[in-house]
Amino acid sequence: MRVTGLDQGLSQALERWRPSRAVHDPGKIMCDLAVMLALGGDCLADIAILRAAPELFGSIPSDPTVSRLSGRCTTGSRPSMALPRRLPSWRTTAIS
Repeated sequence: MRVTGLDQGLSQALERWRPSRAVHDPGKIMCDLAVMLALGGDCLADIAILRAAPELFGSIPSDPTVSRLSGRCTTGSRPSMALPRRLPSWRTTAIS
């Protein structure tokens, strides 16, 4: 995800949902959720799949932290619906 810049793009797009004392970056949490889904997870709590391998995935937030971010992104003026329109299109390139 770092090669494509997706992690940085998500971090910038989700900055407004990051509390001032937050330890975990909302963009990284969303990337972690995408990886979790790719590995077969089907609910927020399945992020524990990644938490079981910190040497591979790094620091993974707790279930309550993931749930709070999900709640912040889906309440109010429907920011989750507007988010995809704000992100640039991502292209991956072959690494030689």
